[in-house]
Amino acid sequence: MPNFTLTDSQQQALLDAARQARGRAYAPYSNYPVGAAVLDESGRIHAGCNVENAAYPEGLCAEAAALSAMVLAGGRQARAVLVVGSGDDGNWITPCGGCRQKLREFGAPELIIQSASALALGPRHTLAQLLPESFGPGHIKAS
Repeated sequence: MPNFTLTDSQQQALLDAARQARGRAYAPYSNYPVGAAVLDESGRIHAGCNVENAAYPEGLCAEAAALSAMVLAGGRQARAVLVVGSGDDGNWITPCGGCRQKLREFGAPELIIQSASALALGPRHTLAQLLPESFGPGHIKAS
């Protein structure tokens, strides 16, 4: 996939969607709400929030929820992702290891991953920076 350039208006739309999703997160155990938004190959934005569970491993990350919304809507390729956590203290969040692998299923190594908070944009990475030498769909032969 060729490099993708995220426009200012796309970034703002992702930011707005992720912030709104963060506001709906269900995080009674960690008290750490997270929102994520994914821009798909058709220019549509899909949002998700974290949903915790008393049985901790059974919770759902915001990025996984956003990817699920993308797939449900017919999207198959992520072009950009924006993740909103607290970050206001300078400790920006990026997707966890499991979500990085989930993003790899639908995104190329050049996938843009932008961190943000309720107040500001944070650092931007590519998936390759966060998940170097990744294993992806291209490693499995289609049957």
